[in-house]
Amino acid sequence: MDITEYRDLDATALAGLIRSGEVTADQVASTARAAVTSVNGELNALVGELFEVPLAHAPDGPFGGVPFAVKDLITHAEGVPQRAGSRLLGAGVPYPYDNALMSRFRRAGLATLGLTATPEFGFNAATESVANGPTRNPWDTTRSPGGSSGGSAALVAARALPVAHANDGGGSIRIPAGNCGLVGLKPTRGRTTVGPDHSDPLLGLGIEFVVTRTVRDCAGVLDAVHGAEPGERYVLPAPGTSFAEAAQRAPRGLRVALSTAAPDGTPVDPANAAAVERTARVLQELGHEVVEAAPAYDTAAFHDANFTAWSSFLADAALGLSVALGIPLTRDVLEATTLACAEHGATLTAMDLYAADRSFNAVTRAVGAFFTEHDVWLTPTTAQPNTAIGYLDADDDGLDARGWYDKIFRFAPFTALSNVTGAPAISIPGTPSPEGWPVGVQLVGAHLGEETLLALAGQLEQAQPWADRRPAVLAG
Repeated sequence: MDITEYRDLDATALAGLIRSGEVTADQVASTARAAVTSVNGELNALVGELFEVPLAHAPDGPFGGVPFAVKDLITHAEGVPQRAGSRLLGAGVPYPYDNALMSRFRRAGLATLGLTATPEFGFNAATESVANGPTRNPWDTTRSPGGSSGGSAALVAARALPVAHANDGGGSIRIPAGNCGLVGLKPTRGRTTVGPDHSDPLLGLGIEFVVTRTVRDCAGVLDAVHGAEPGERYVLPAPGTSFAEAAQRAPRGLRVALSTAAPDGTPVDPANAAAVERTARVLQELGHEVVEAAPAYDTAAFHDANFTAWSSFLADAALGLSVALGIPLTRDVLEATTLACAEHGATLTAMDLYAADRSFNAVTRAVGAFFTEHDVWLTPTTAQPNTAIGYLDADDDGLDARGWYDKIFRFAPFTALSNVTGAPAISIPGTPSPEGWPVGVQLVGAHLGEETLLALAGQLEQAQPWADRRPAVLAG
């Protein structure tokens, strides 16, 4: 198998070829290594070197032998050093065990070839760290692929990998999916496991999954890895059908709410608004009802609570590692805004966390009521198509903790809401910008609504196919 053939196959197709014996898993792994190597010099999407051989995996899994990579944050493999995008961890700290999702990735047959870049502790909508340098967007290497799962998104968009791990605490699956022209689903809280290390990471905001190029891959991987582990805080009912079947089923006439205005009044680029409006017209042509509407909630209280959640998370992570490693927290080991956020988080009290929880509850109730009258909410994924490399510089000592938070969420004012409510949301490609950059549109669903989102995303994929577009940096 050569790279030209490999790069046009999604994970489902590759798995089928391996299963049929038309190509061996070793041949696919060799081609994938060459594909990743061919683009990584321009993209800087990897952390460290590719593994000499893929990590052990089940060859008879549904994605047996399909090349894969794991983001250098949260999900971890036994014996593989993790750096979390930070100089604080030096060359990396290996875990003595797989976490539960990593075990599920292995059972699914995904053949992990390496680690992908993340910003420091994941708190950025770009993937630029002092520890690893900036990761670049394959559509335009002067631009960011987004964050915090930008390394994974860059390699999948460049067709070096068909699928890669990602996680999302405020949009970190959907933002890079939107920036890179990919499919990025943040599942319902509890749909994918965060055990055994966590029960509610980031006060419940953090969710684990993948980025893909096709809706069917997104659905198929969700079928392979969803479900709770013993002792999980959230145990969700199984879907009515497989997610793969849902993605192939044309949905009934849905009531879709449309909004191009950011909830907090952040300006939205005309290209992002136009992509949503174009998608709305396609939905109407497909027989869905589209109405202009958006949930009403206290956006100031929402951002105050979200800032508390992120600051307390960064304080817990940084201070915990500082004690464990015996390394003081200084600018020598932490970026300026990470240190500022961690210092702010260390001043918070239990009462502050309870106040944030009350705000989250009020928001979740308001949005839940909105979804009693609407099936899906259609928005831009981000407020602009992307950002220039260096715009979201986390080592900017001119920003205090709140200034950094506000800068991130001015770029991404639409995504964090679903992390708070716990409901699913998916970014899919919309109409490109005048520059030819990908522009993501976001479909937000009701709690447990992955089947509806995947069905609608699959229908849109067929109606306005995006798979034929090729980035400037392409594997091979």
